[in-house]
Amino acid sequence: MHAAMNAVMRDSQVAVVVIGYDDAAHVADAVRSALAQGPAVREVVAVDDGSADGSAGLLDRLAASEPRLKVIRRRVNSGGCGTPRNTGLDAVTSPYVMFLDSDDVLPPGAVDALLAAAQGAGAEVASGLCVRRELPSGREVPWQPRLYALHAVVPHPARRPRLVHDTLCVNKLYRTGFLREHGIRFPEGRFPYEDVVFTARVLAADPRIALVPDRVYVWHVRRSAERLSISLDRAGVANWRARTEACRQAYEILLGAGQKELARAARAKFLDHDLRMYLRELGLRDAPYQRAWWELTRAYLAEYDADDWARDPAAPGRLAGRVVLACPEPRDLPRLRELAARPARLRPPYARAADGTPVWSEDLPQISLEPLLTRPVRELPLAVDAALRPRARGTRLRLRLHELYGRVARAEPETVEVEWRHRDDGTVVARRTTALVPSAGSWSAETAVDLAALAAPGAGTWDLRLRLRFRDGVSREVTAHALTSAGLLRRRAVPSARHGVVLVQPYTTHSGALALRVAPGVRGVLSVARGRLRRLLH
Repeated sequence: MHAAMNAVMRDSQVAVVVIGYDDAAHVADAVRSALAQGPAVREVVAVDDGSADGSAGLLDRLAASEPRLKVIRRRVNSGGCGTPRNTGLDAVTSPYVMFLDSDDVLPPGAVDALLAAAQGAGAEVASGLCVRRELPSGREVPWQPRLYALHAVVPHPARRPRLVHDTLCVNKLYRTGFLREHGIRFPEGRFPYEDVVFTARVLAADPRIALVPDRVYVWHVRRSAERLSISLDRAGVANWRARTEACRQAYEILLGAGQKELARAARAKFLDHDLRMYLRELGLRDAPYQRAWWELTRAYLAEYDADDWARDPAAPGRLAGRVVLACPEPRDLPRLRELAARPARLRPPYARAADGTPVWSEDLPQISLEPLLTRPVRELPLAVDAALRPRARGTRLRLRLHELYGRVARAEPETVEVEWRHRDDGTVVARRTTALVPSAGSWSAETAVDLAALAAPGAGTWDLRLRLRFRDGVSREVTAHALTSAGLLRRRAVPSARHGVVLVQPYTTHSGALALRVAPGVRGVLSVARGRLRRLLH
């Protein structure tokens, strides 16, 4: 008996710290997903952060029949995620530890994959692929997939600066002794984006890191929840203030540890990821928010030095940051929104300085766009306008590709491949290729849209994706700016031989791109109408 128990303890190497606050609806699923990882999990430490919804009692009942589950109750809510994670970390007795939020789950095999990688490579940290699962649709989007394409061992983080882009703490397995030896903990109290600082502390300690392509964490994204997660609750400027402060601390931690390359990469990541994400939404906010956001951003970007701006100066995030830094007040928000899109779109006007150098605009000639003249065509922020005209006799999509300081003409665009990609499952339908015809400094194309094919799966949302092909064989995938004039985004009911009728709603995404909602048949039309009525009533 004792020999069998000892063998189990030798194999049981991992603790999973689960934190939750007023999340009785989901915390049991999170805990069960950790326990279901099998014998590799020695203990699950569930920290209830002062819940008042019965979460703690639910956890106690689970623990009564599960000896591996230990429940810790905090009397008063800490206001953040860092304190309960630290509480759980202090209680861990296992050689390795992972972190899990109460509204997420670990997929089967996650712990085994990470533990095998860590032990096989002698690594202090093992990290795997996290997927963001949109609920209720179930659509999954991988987080930082470039990092996790293959198995890899990184002896020093500075050799893989891309690591600073994965600021999550939950898709990783840590050697417990490593965290304790270096005093690595989360910021205490109400500190949003605590994992950004924690991850910087981990990288600053120069661990050996094992990367695996396995799915090791499922991040549930509930945009309709009554209480949004920190990453989704971006309506108040305090969220941006917290994010910039976390990024500032991460940079200082890395720089203070002598990790200069990682510190530079962290600043570049802010421009490419954080700044672009918030710029895409800035036009949705009111004027006081915009002014406060602009002031905070300029203050933060003023800390950047010449080397920070010199690296890849044509990158969309750096260009957008230079515009913000140069202007005391918010301006050019629609154009900045397009530049912040993925892929980026730089829309007209295309101004030049007195010496012919490309610049952002006539009144901002100090923002030079000269690096665009040597950037590869496949990386240019090409701008395409799109207009969709749903009609009974046939729905047509009209496209216009803009010139960009002569780069497009020299590349000689030939065709554009049009596809509609389903928002939930990524299905692609109605792919068509058509010629691009030159016309007065631009190129145009027109193609039919098969509404019957788009409506076949039922009501849903479709994103427009384009692939431009040039004479030398180079291609560039882009999205298209949605034109809004002359009722182009008006909802229409279009007769259909296959469905009787299809309700069509072209609309503009947060980044200004054209997308399309469809609802087939009379039932679909009535369902959309009822949903709209409910929204109006509420």
